[in-house]
Amino acid sequence: MGGMRLFAAVLPPEGVVHELAAEVAELKKLPGSLRWTGRPGWHFTLAFYGEVDDGVVADLSARLERAARRSEPFALALRGGGQFGHGRALWVGAEGDLEALRRLAERAEAAARKAGVAMDEHRRYKAHLTVARSRDAADVRPYVAALGEFTSRTWTVAELVLVRSNLPRSGVPGEQPRYEAVARWPLGGAG
Repeated sequence: MGGMRLFAAVLPPEGVVHELAAEVAELKKLPGSLRWTGRPGWHFTLAFYGEVDDGVVADLSARLERAARRSEPFALALRGGGQFGHGRALWVGAEGDLEALRRLAERAEAAARKAGVAMDEHRRYKAHLTVARSRDAADVRPYVAALGEFTSRTWTVAELVLVRSNLPRSGVPGEQPRYEAVARWPLGGAG
């Protein structure tokens, strides 16, 4: 049985990606040695599925499509930031209808459980878009402070995306995973 590394996500539109790119360019001027994620990696993960057997993907997809149909489009913007693991990850947060985002995340998680995907224990959803990582504990307070001033334009989240991540095989340090959208489903009232 083959499998793919999959997760469900909300992807910011091109205009918002440009705004975040400008912000990240400013952050890179601050002293420090973070490894920055590339634009293809900028997403809000709703549920991480890990390796999913090919035989399960169709059932998972059908359930995600239903989850999307039951969810109305909602407003979201990038806003502020924070860190995990003593500076091992620097992230940008969100504002807008965070309750709708959390419900979509919970539906994306429930879809996987019903499809028989082995999921980690449930944790309350926290919206974060990872922009940098560090191998060691790092003082990212200046970055978090700078992100405190950042807010992107607001957009309407109108689709749920199933993303495949292909881990780098090159062995080149710091190489990013490759991401590809394998399916997109419009949210209830969209499209």
